[in-house]
Amino acid sequence: MDLGLKGKIALVAASSKGLGRACARELAREGARVMLCARDAGVLAATQAALAAETGAEVLAVPADMTQAADIERVVAETAARFGGLHIVVTNAGGPPAGYFMEFDDAAWQAAVNLSLMSAVRLIRAALPHLRQARWGRIINITSLSVKEPLDNLVLSNSVRAAVHGLAKTLATQLAPDGITVNNVMPGYTQTDRINQLAAANAAKSGQTAEAVLTEMGKPIPMGRVGQPEEFAALVAFLASERASYITGVSVPVDGGRIRAAF
Repeated sequence: MDLGLKGKIALVAASSKGLGRACARELAREGARVMLCARDAGVLAATQAALAAETGAEVLAVPADMTQAADIERVVAETAARFGGLHIVVTNAGGPPAGYFMEFDDAAWQAAVNLSLMSAVRLIRAALPHLRQARWGRIINITSLSVKEPLDNLVLSNSVRAAVHGLAKTLATQLAPDGITVNNVMPGYTQTDRINQLAAANAAKSGQTAEAVLTEMGKPIPMGRVGQPEEFAALVAFLASERASYITGVSVPVDGGRIRAAF
């Protein structure tokens, strides 16, 4: 299937590793021109070189921190300047810390809002003039399955990421006349560096191997395993494509069936 992404310009936030990297790779494989951004300049440069060599696509990179408004404005401006426009924005940022309600003060809540909500707000706001100028755009927010099925020890993520879904649903209505779609993708347990580190830590405590811990983590999932980043990225690339032109305002889990809710 030709997704119609050749020549499209994509900005993927927090894309030096994990789900962001996988999304950038998939978009580049489909022929998009991709701007990467992340805080660690060294890891970012290595990722840029690897993806460019693997895909043959034009892949550029700008160090940026998604909690800093000035960085967000700068990376959008550099993307438009260096590529000549912008069509696809994938909002992404690390999740707020785990914990229970009484463990967090106002500062923790404000930090979570800045990280998980305002990073998306600012990135979309900076990108919108370019998407409107192109009369074609795709905004895809990477959130979490905790929006659909809250987890007891993720009160910050449960609460703040839900606001991103409300934002997306509102924008989907407002931006449809401009040819811009807005959707959310909710990852379940996916084998990123973070999951591998968690498995290694649990293995050290239990005396199991990390592989055994990953196997146990996958057992409650109907598919019987944790997901792979490229499986998540495949949906993001589709939602970013011409073929998804009539899909907007939706929130799609990529979780192997873990969320049991019918709607």
